[in-house]
Amino acid sequence: MKPSFSTRAVAFLASAALLAVTACSAGSGTSSGSSPGADQKLSIGLVAEPASLDFTTTDGAAIPQALLGNVYETLVKQDDSGKIVPSLAKSWTVSPDRKTYTFDLVDNAKFTNDKQFTANDAVFSINRVKTAWTTSLKAAMDVVSQAKALSPTQLQVTLTKPSNDWLFRMTTRIGAMFSESGVSALATAPVGSGPFKFSKWNRGDSIVMVRNDNYWGSKPFFQQITLKYFKDATALNNALLTGTINVVGTVQAPEALSQFTSNDKYQVIEGTTNGEVLLSFNNSLPLFKDVRTRQGIRMAIDHKALLDTCWAGRGKLIGSMVPPTDPWYEDLTGVAPYDLAKAKSLLQASGAAGKTLRLRLPTLPYATSCGQVVKSQLEQAGLKVAIDQLEFPAAWLTTVFKNADYDMSIIAHVEPRDLGAVFNPKYYTRYDDPTLQGYLAAADSGDEAAQVDNLKKAARRLSEQAAGDWLFLLPNLMVADKSVKGLPTNAITENFDLSKLAR
Repeated sequence: MKPSFSTRAVAFLASAALLAVTACSAGSGTSSGSSPGADQKLSIGLVAEPASLDFTTTDGAAIPQALLGNVYETLVKQDDSGKIVPSLAKSWTVSPDRKTYTFDLVDNAKFTNDKQFTANDAVFSINRVKTAWTTSLKAAMDVVSQAKALSPTQLQVTLTKPSNDWLFRMTTRIGAMFSESGVSALATAPVGSGPFKFSKWNRGDSIVMVRNDNYWGSKPFFQQITLKYFKDATALNNALLTGTINVVGTVQAPEALSQFTSNDKYQVIEGTTNGEVLLSFNNSLPLFKDVRTRQGIRMAIDHKALLDTCWAGRGKLIGSMVPPTDPWYEDLTGVAPYDLAKAKSLLQASGAAGKTLRLRLPTLPYATSCGQVVKSQLEQAGLKVAIDQLEFPAAWLTTVFKNADYDMSIIAHVEPRDLGAVFNPKYYTRYDDPTLQGYLAAADSGDEAAQVDNLKKAARRLSEQAAGDWLFLLPNLMVADKSVKGLPTNAITENFDLSKLAR
């Protein structure tokens, strides 16, 4: 929940397939004005409620899914094709040495605390990532040497070295712009400059946002949008069927889609995401330090059969930590094809055969469903697999993500371009590979061709070394009332852009 845990969050599938994480204190604020009419209200069903609303200190994809681009804005953002385009920065230039970025900012943006957005807020926000953030995502800002305001509407950021990755990261949560006087209660009362204002959080049930009628850009159609959270896939579907919600934002029972496709009241959206469903290995354990164990596990899994069984064949097999929407994608499913005899041989050679491995799963539908298939297939290869389920997000984050008390787990990483964030010694995967790090460094510092070439090498290295097993790429599956417009076909960013929705 990219986990999108970055602590990099295990990026759990958000937007279109969220997996979400986070839960902290509850918050509440109220909106002003009269109650909106039914046509001005929308309710969206999701899974995995956030634990907190503060993504500066809490990992998980559920927080930016709800708040980024809706409450908080960034200097730059991605359009539907993944191209970096203006947001609070209306334009920018890059110095010939690729180390200095100069941003020209909009002059009419205000935060919901009525403070004007200026370059000083941008400097504050960038510096705060380095000094106050506690998630592992903050490392993406380490390359910044200095941020300074040249004027109220002009910002200059100087990097210590050229970085292909930095501007892209500024489209994600670490690029969120905060008001200097609006960070005292981030966990319960977020203050941003976006098209929506946070209204209230009914803990265990929903988050309500209302239209920001003082927004500097195009006003959203809906006056009020409620994000309603469900733990049960059947309850989520029933909520749409009974009119409790208008949109299933992340289908959690794809085998049940026929009840909607056969009814002309509804529309079904199917596209792709960044959500790599990862069978993760604890690479700090002696058994998993042997590449033969890792390779044996990968080759023991019949990925097509798994996808057909646990996710109704919806999704895509990819073979590494890169989705097809990234420029350096290659189909690497052939690196470790299903071969039960070879898997048994590798597991015997590594000494893993007959050992019991703990598969610790979050209580998320795709994880619990696919976990049973993984257990069955690995036991056919000579392993013993003990499954236990950990409440998500709190118990899973503490046990697996933070303490690495696991042998294997399953989680969808939905954060964009998260290969390097997920596979490093500080992350819950505990994966340490200097060769991989070398490819990533060369990709970041080189020109565009070098970036693509080295990231292809990095993805292949991960696959050949079996750093984990990529079960499949989650699809973006949504179901909605036919009257709802603007739903995204693909979910390739961290946020669910509510401002594009209409009726």
